[in-house]
Amino acid sequence: MLEAAGRSDPGCVRSNNEDFFLILSARGLYLVADGMGGAQAGERASQMAAEAVSEIVGRSQNNNDDILHQAIAEANSRVLSAASSDDKLEGMGTTMVALLEAGEEAFIASVGDSRAYVFYGGQLAPVTEDQTWVQEVGRRLGLNEAQLKGHPMRHVLTMAVGVSEHLRVNSYRLPIRAGLQILLCSDGLHGVVSESEISEILAASIPLQDKVNQLVEAARNAGGPDNITAVLLRVSG
Repeated sequence: MLEAAGRSDPGCVRSNNEDFFLILSARGLYLVADGMGGAQAGERASQMAAEAVSEIVGRSQNNNDDILHQAIAEANSRVLSAASSDDKLEGMGTTMVALLEAGEEAFIASVGDSRAYVFYGGQLAPVTEDQTWVQEVGRRLGLNEAQLKGHPMRHVLTMAVGVSEHLRVNSYRLPIRAGLQILLCSDGLHGVVSESEISEILAASIPLQDKVNQLVEAARNAGGPDNITAVLLRVSG
């Protein structure tokens, strides 16, 4: 059984919030989406994509990898269709990381650079791999961390929901056990707060919602340059 808490915050610089999250415990679905696009397009994309995933999963009788992929494919189709029918929405899209609980394991799917981490035994480890220029091109070119950190392409996504008919979804299967914590978050958190600070917060013996609040406040205290969203799950015994 998963306990869950979440929060989304615009951060300290942006006036609008293009992030969106879902906690649907009854269906075992948890999701974070980080929208992009001019005007209100980013907000529209993240919410539309999340609602599409919720709808497809909600209609299914089973929780598995195929259902999660079908749901994200439908989200991609709907965002593409909306963008092509309204000039004001042209170019909109969204990253996404989603978890679907299925008994003693969980299926995780990601597009873009929203991430999933696991925390267990005092150790924080990433589950997902970013679909970004840094991860898919820069590292393979042999650039070091200092070069990557200052590279002009460092923020460029190589994939997002709603930008191409040819969607690439990264998939992961995660065994779940008592005491395990799973963090889903946008880059407004993981791109700003260090993994050591995230670990320190997750290790604290405080309620789950308090941990989420501390994660968001840590990003704000670090300048909050982007929207900040976190969904934190804990496997109960």
